[in-house]
Amino acid sequence: MAYLKRKIDEFLLEWKNKEERKPLIVKGARQVGKTESVCRFGYENYKEVIYINFVEEPKYRMILEDGYKTGDIIKNISRIDPSKHFEENETLFIFDEIQEFPDIATSLKFFRTDGRYDVICSGSLLGINYRQIESNSVGYKEDYEMSSLDFEEFVWAKGYGEDFTEELLTHMKEVKPLGALMMSVCSEMFLDYCILGGMPAVVREYIAKGTFEGTLDMQRQLISDYKEDIRKYAQGLDQTRSLNVFNQIPPQLAKDNKKFQISKVARGARFKDYRGCIEWLQDAGVINVCYCVPFPELPLKGNYDETKYKIYMKDTGLLVAMLDDEAQDDLRANRNLGVYKGALYENIVGDALVKEGYGLYYYKKEDSTLEEDFFIRTKEHLVPVEVKSTNGRSKSLRTLIDSDRYSDIKWGIKLCSGNIGYSDDIYTLPYFCAFLLKRWLRMVS
Repeated sequence: MAYLKRKIDEFLLEWKNKEERKPLIVKGARQVGKTESVCRFGYENYKEVIYINFVEEPKYRMILEDGYKTGDIIKNISRIDPSKHFEENETLFIFDEIQEFPDIATSLKFFRTDGRYDVICSGSLLGINYRQIESNSVGYKEDYEMSSLDFEEFVWAKGYGEDFTEELLTHMKEVKPLGALMMSVCSEMFLDYCILGGMPAVVREYIAKGTFEGTLDMQRQLISDYKEDIRKYAQGLDQTRSLNVFNQIPPQLAKDNKKFQISKVARGARFKDYRGCIEWLQDAGVINVCYCVPFPELPLKGNYDETKYKIYMKDTGLLVAMLDDEAQDDLRANRNLGVYKGALYENIVGDALVKEGYGLYYYKKEDSTLEEDFFIRTKEHLVPVEVKSTNGRSKSLRTLIDSDRYSDIKWGIKLCSGNIGYSDDIYTLPYFCAFLLKRWLRMVS
């Protein structure tokens, strides 16, 4: 099947061109395309690739028996498979599924010091004891976290080039509405992306067939695999608690008040008992957590209430796959987002912001209807981002901008199904522009 172009491709080439490159760890949730991208890069850019998968070939867990030095590891790999060749400065080692053998991380400092070979490790964040890996290789590695396809990568998969993105950016910078054809094409692709999400296997199936046929079964299998990993890797009582949190995400997002309520997860459930499970699911790349700030001001980090939060799925397609059958059928047949409309758009915008490197924060004023979905920032200002499921007025956004109380806020962004525009310190942008917000802010601020 055709390879889907990914943003990690350019990163890997830049990494290879560094004179003082360190061993690289590519981490991310299962099935986001780590192995495929890393292997393609290796076979296209090195004479020799030594690929070792610690799940498929557990015998290679013996390669550290004589210690962590590069020479000893190579000697033991040769004993297992004498056909492997090790050409200095032309060989890439790929250690895959390192969650099954985290000790290999200790060897990275020796590979780094030796300097004759390049190394990339990859593995699912579900199951990685990353703190152990960090302590074993601190200062001797570089990290890259990979997610499912963002909307830009989805657009590439549909056959559009980078000029498509540049055209969108130009319109955003000049606050120039998109033409009817561009608006229609982008809106249609974005709705498909909402339903499918960005898991490579799901997107590839959709591209190959031109329909949603088979994609729901693939998404549900991925959900089943995630749950199996939670059972496999979560400790003790946290298995049940993590699964309870995971299963509660769709019904809680469907409510008007999307704040995640631990009390709804299980009878007598308390935040202190579930805090570690939520952090674990977030570290595993399964969920995005959006924390409530007591007051919208800079800095956002450290200025939030850890007991009040919303939980979004990391991939919106997997959120869709967790909905009930009727909602599923309606979504695919009629593209009717129904009661989940607000939740799906919030989820996909939150995912876009995280993929751009933003943390997620929202604001809900006590005893008031004043609430804002997300915040991003420029060097000087806090920028509220409102996600509207309709094209109506943005009352909360207007209040935050106009009130003297919120001195860090001078203007805001409304994301909706409408076209690009600007009025009274509010930029209106279509939902599908969310993945460009960081690049756009650099241009206008």
